[in-house]
Amino acid sequence: MIIYGKQLFLHLLEKHPDKLLSIYLAKEVEKDIFNKIVKTGLKIQKVDNKKAQGLARGGNHQGFLAEVKDYEFSSFDEIKKLDKVVVLYGLSDVGNIGGIVRSAYALGANGVIVVAKSVGIEGVIRASSGAAYELPICVMNDGLSLLNELKQTHFEIYAADANGKSPKDVKFGSKVALVMGSEGEGIPKKALMKCDESLSIKMRDGWDSLNVSVAFGILFDRIINE
Repeated sequence: MIIYGKQLFLHLLEKHPDKLLSIYLAKEVEKDIFNKIVKTGLKIQKVDNKKAQGLARGGNHQGFLAEVKDYEFSSFDEIKKLDKVVVLYGLSDVGNIGGIVRSAYALGANGVIVVAKSVGIEGVIRASSGAAYELPICVMNDGLSLLNELKQTHFEIYAADANGKSPKDVKFGSKVALVMGSEGEGIPKKALMKCDESLSIKMRDGWDSLNVSVAFGILFDRIINE
């Protein structure tokens, strides 16, 4: 798997050098950064922009690329042991998933569950600026069974829904799961019925929607800092 972009590259270099397999540089880099790269003991390949663009599949590599180990998803059994988790029910846009993962880590969540058949993890890693390496992520195909199991392990399950309560009117317990629905369809009705409560964000002048990543950040912050 190839990662690219200065911020993501430096994050892995600083926090997870064990994930790196080889380094590709398409520009001259600052001496202190180069010295850190050398200390990894990995092979450093200087490549031209054409080669770098090919490795990044046309993405904005900023001169920094690396081959990394395959991403290791966490098990649901590991996630169940946590107390503040996010359930992304049917989201498909890796930019939104990555943005939520980044906000989840920054705001204090300790696990993410993606309800989907598969996830484009390379895009998620890039969009999360490396936060995908900082908290466990698991992928589950059966969302309804997942919600049942969370309930059995004493999670309170809250759904983001336009018809829900304000978080100010809810007393949250110690184990909380926040469910965010897909960009177009939201949370399926059957899944919504399994949630303990729905939460909404009051908006001005009849405005009826926010980007799912933005909505997550607002709701989760209000849950954590009630």
